[in-house]
Amino acid sequence: AVLFIHGGPIPREMTPPTQWGAFISYGELAAAYGLAGVVFNHRLHALTDYPIAQDDIEAAIEYVRKNADDLGISDDRLAVWVFSGGGPLLARFVRDCPAFVRCLAAFYAILDLRHVIPPNADAAQVAGMELFSPAAHVPGSLTRVPLLLARAGLDAPAVNDSIDSFVRAALSGNTMIECLNHPAGHHAFDLLDDDDRSREIIKRAMEFVQSHLSTDS
Repeated sequence: AVLFIHGGPIPREMTPPTQWGAFISYGELAAAYGLAGVVFNHRLHALTDYPIAQDDIEAAIEYVRKNADDLGISDDRLAVWVFSGGGPLLARFVRDCPAFVRCLAAFYAILDLRHVIPPNADAAQVAGMELFSPAAHVPGSLTRVPLLLARAGLDAPAVNDSIDSFVRAALSGNTMIECLNHPAGHHAFDLLDDDDRSREIIKRAMEFVQSHLSTDS
């Protein structure tokens, strides 16, 4: 199964991501690759909500694994795929990835919050932003779980700076990482840019996940 983790923060009154056409389509695409797509809503409504959203992810994983037989999936073959502002929620899996998570993926995701720590931040704020900065937990941690990143060349500089920071840290530790760049792509290129490169990246990402969920290792 692939757990698709939406971005944010999103307004509380917005249509929940489980009803977004994008995630319905990703679920259908996962099924076409012989996988189960899992979409759920987490409570990332403000930048201070990352701990709450992390708890929601843990609860979703626990539910999926506990009900694996009824869902027709394996409880020890999961992938975690984050998007956009959901990127900081990848930190837990970069730092201490459980054995049942076979691979990770991130599309145009914020992967380092340290770049935006305000000058007047207190020690607790700094510690919190470092905790939810995946780039702060490499190199060395991705020694077992492979990770695929997709980057949009025309994305906001802050987003791409965070991705580039993560890639530098990962490569310095010689970790298992694959990075796909869409030079002419915008943030959410998989929704906004209907072109060959978008399709190549989506196809490669699905093949990556399928391959790592299918292996017995």
